[in-house]
Amino acid sequence: MNKITISEKDYRELVETKLRYKYVRDLIEGDLFSAPPIKNVKEIIQSFKNTKKYKNSFLKSIEKGLKRSSFFK
Repeated sequence: MNKITISEKDYRELVETKLRYKYVRDLIEGDLFSAPPIKNVKEIIQSFKNTKKYKNSFLKSIEKGLKRSSFFK
């Protein structure tokens, strides 16, 4: 077996890339494209508001988009 020597920086980048790839692969293999469990726009927006992490302008944009979606009609 041959040995290859790489720098610690390169090694860390390879490990990090592998971990990212594994994370994305796990997402894709999971239930990524399933429908949301809640179909009520008001409930969804209220859940976002309750986190207190989002600005009102963002919440209004999300609400507008959800109301346009055929899934919620």
